[in-house]
Amino acid sequence: MQTVLVSLLLLAMCSSKLVFYDEFDKLDFRKWRHDITMAGGGNNEFQIYQNNRSTTYTNNSILYIQPVPTDEKIGENAVRNNSQYEIWGATPGDFCTAPFNNGCKRQSDGNNYLNPVMSGKLTTVESFTFTYGRIEVRAKLPKGDWLWPAIWLMPRGNVGYPRENGGGPETFGSTLHWGADWTTNQFYKTRAEYTINGTTLADDFHTYGLYWDDKVIYTYLDNDTNKVLFVNHTTMSYWERSGLSGRMNPWQFSKNKCAPFDTDFYLILNVAVGGTIGYFADGVANKPWRDRSTRPSAEFFDNKGQWFPTWKKQDSAMQIDWVKIWDL
Repeated sequence: MQTVLVSLLLLAMCSSKLVFYDEFDKLDFRKWRHDITMAGGGNNEFQIYQNNRSTTYTNNSILYIQPVPTDEKIGENAVRNNSQYEIWGATPGDFCTAPFNNGCKRQSDGNNYLNPVMSGKLTTVESFTFTYGRIEVRAKLPKGDWLWPAIWLMPRGNVGYPRENGGGPETFGSTLHWGADWTTNQFYKTRAEYTINGTTLADDFHTYGLYWDDKVIYTYLDNDTNKVLFVNHTTMSYWERSGLSGRMNPWQFSKNKCAPFDTDFYLILNVAVGGTIGYFADGVANKPWRDRSTRPSAEFFDNKGQWFPTWKKQDSAMQIDWVKIWDL
C-alpha cells in the first residue's frame, strides 16, 4: 500500500510542467517589467518605484529589491523644498506606468515632500500570465522598520487577487482580495497568518507557495503540508460568499464558482514602505506618522533618524533566490 501511495505522488508531480522559472543569474528584462510610479499603490505608500540598479539588482544569483532614502539620490533639500520630480520617461524601460494620484509628477513645497524612499516593483505583466497552477518563491524578507514586502498575483481586468506577504518579521500573512469593486473588498473573509517561533522570516530563506485550481486556492510555507490559507471554491460562489445585495453581481455570467479567480494572473514582487490604510496601526511601535495626517510621508521623513538606522543595507532588501511556476 505504501508503494502504491508513493507511485501516485510521483505521478502527480510528474504531470505538472514547469512553465516559468528564474534563478536570477541576471536581471532578465524579457521576463520582468518594472513598475515606475509615485502613486503609492492605492495604499498611499511612501515609495517611488523606479527602474534603477540601486534598488533592483542581482548578485550571486539572488535578486535584491532594496529600498533607499530618496535624499541619498537627489538631496534632502529637493525632497523637502520647491523641487519638481517627473518620471514620465523617454524610453520603454523608463515610462511611468501608473499616472493616477500624481504618480508621474510631484512637487515638494516645504510642507509636502517628495516620496521619501525609492524602491522596486517587478512584474511579469508583459511576459507571463497563467490560470491555475502552482507557484513557489524562495525568498528572504527584509529587516527594517516600516517595510512592506509582497509576493502577489494580479489579474488582467478583474477585482480579485491572491496576495502573499510578510505580516511582520516573524509572520507570513496570506490574503485573497476580491469584491464587486474596490469599495467592497472582502479580503477579511479570506485571510490567514502563520507565525514562526524562535526566528524571523528575515533571518533565512523560506519557500512561499500557492496552489490554485478551479476547486481550491491555498498557500503554504516551506512545504505543501504546512498550509496557511485554504479557500474551497466548490461550496459557494464568491458572490454568495460576499453577502452583498443591492448591486450587480460582476461574475453572474461566469460558469465557474471560483470567479473572479478563473482568469489569467501575473506575478508581482515588490517592497513598499509605510502607507495609510492601517496595515501599520497608529500608536503602535512608536509609528512616526499618522494615517489621517494631511502629510503622512513628510512626517515619516521628518523622523528618518528613528527608522533609517534599522535598515542595514542589503539586509533591508527582499532577497529572492528563485521563482518557479508549474501548470496543472
